[in-house]
Amino acid sequence: MKNKIVNFFLSLMLILSSSLLLAQATQKPNVLFICIDDLKPDLGCYGFNAVKSPNIDKLAETATVYNSNYCQQAVCGPTRASMLTGKRPDHTQVWDLQTLIRDKNPNMLTMPQFFKENGYITAALGKVFDQRSVDNKHDEKSWSIPYKREKDYNYPAAYGKPYFGQYQSVDLKKNKTEEKINLDEDDAKNSKKLSSTESIDVSDDAYADGITANEAMLYLKDFGKSNTPFFLAVGFRKPHLPFVAPKKYWDLYDRSKIELAKWQKPSVEGPQIAYHTSGELRGFADIDPLDDGSLLKLSDEKQRELIHGYYACISYTDALVGKLMASLKENGLDENTIIVLWGDHGWHLGDHSLWNKHSNFEQATKAPLLISDAGQAKNYVYSSPTEFIDVFPTLCELTGLKTPSDLDGVSLAGTTKGSAKEVKGFSISQWPKNLNEPDKATMGYSLRTTRYRYTEWVGNDFRATKPFKESDVTDFELYDYEKDPDETQNWVNNPKYATIKKDLANKLHEFYKTQKLK
Repeated sequence: MKNKIVNFFLSLMLILSSSLLLAQATQKPNVLFICIDDLKPDLGCYGFNAVKSPNIDKLAETATVYNSNYCQQAVCGPTRASMLTGKRPDHTQVWDLQTLIRDKNPNMLTMPQFFKENGYITAALGKVFDQRSVDNKHDEKSWSIPYKREKDYNYPAAYGKPYFGQYQSVDLKKNKTEEKINLDEDDAKNSKKLSSTESIDVSDDAYADGITANEAMLYLKDFGKSNTPFFLAVGFRKPHLPFVAPKKYWDLYDRSKIELAKWQKPSVEGPQIAYHTSGELRGFADIDPLDDGSLLKLSDEKQRELIHGYYACISYTDALVGKLMASLKENGLDENTIIVLWGDHGWHLGDHSLWNKHSNFEQATKAPLLISDAGQAKNYVYSSPTEFIDVFPTLCELTGLKTPSDLDGVSLAGTTKGSAKEVKGFSISQWPKNLNEPDKATMGYSLRTTRYRYTEWVGNDFRATKPFKESDVTDFELYDYEKDPDETQNWVNNPKYATIKKDLANKLHEFYKTQKLK
């Protein structure tokens, strides 16, 4: 009788174990989607050791690092609209910071909306979409859990809400007026009398990003108790201007040892249309406000202060990423969660006398992308061209969901398993000029291969969805990164590059032909 009872319990345990294993095998992997505003690939895992980013670097040890990844347009609204729909800017029709995605495309499918429709709990915290591209619920269709705005965060009593949503300076708060704190407005417009930097001794949760991380950890705790897969998007605002971060992150760096950009003037024979006056940075009180069409010239001392602030903000954000990684593990979610970490575009730090983004140059268009497949055990580095539009189809394949048929990107799922096979031969970025003046409107399309960048500036209010005429091209650029990584010379008129120019132009013109609106 005793043996029968023992055998019964052994059989029961086997059945329960088998059921548990089956449930684990069939449950869809979760997705933790980390968006970092204005983050360029200045990270240790990209070989940039001047910045201290230990937590992102640790994540990279079990992730695929995309070493040649490019955004579709180097400014917040359009690049996020493109990433989160898997569609290029000419298809989302979002090229500025004013157009709502659903005003142009009411039925546009977003990535989180797709996951929501396929049984996932979806939630967002912080800046995921750019607020100027969506409704005041951060695109209500996308989220199972209503979006919690940063304005509604509860800050520690010792600090209170940041001034203008950004600063914790006691002096600023003493002198503040009744001006409305508004995180939904362009920071530059809110900062005419404010500094581009702040370094004071406060805790991580004195600023919005710290609270965002805390809120995300609460979500992860709840998700750890659920059997429903989740898609959690967490958007950190730093290192976006102004460069404000707790003093301890500034203290990680010796400003006197910070290196300045090597090439601080326009490319030789580079067209004027490729440049801008760094207007976003000029909006701050400590920067020369004169915007007369000239490139921004800053003293070496001011350049080092700004770069120091940018690095401090990266380290601050890195620490918050570390908190999310620890929370994943603490709640038993680390083995079944796909992690995507990305910066929405690059950032000029004085190269070409440019600051901010807003160009087709390498420093503005190249952006970090890390994908850690659920349970991935080692690091891979993938160096062929990739684009943000590839992330949507990649996540579909990694989670076993049927990929929507009209996405513009291709799946990178094979690369998360170590495949070095090239999935595409080039990436495409674009930048508009004089968008609101049709007779002057010009769009720069930039094709980046492993070695070269070829850019055409096409006038007559051209978009790739329209018929292309070579006569509408006003300016050309060609850069050779093997020979000239700092883009000091535009080689487009050099006879030695004639064959290369022709080949790249043919590729770009063939690309135009594929872009008719679907």
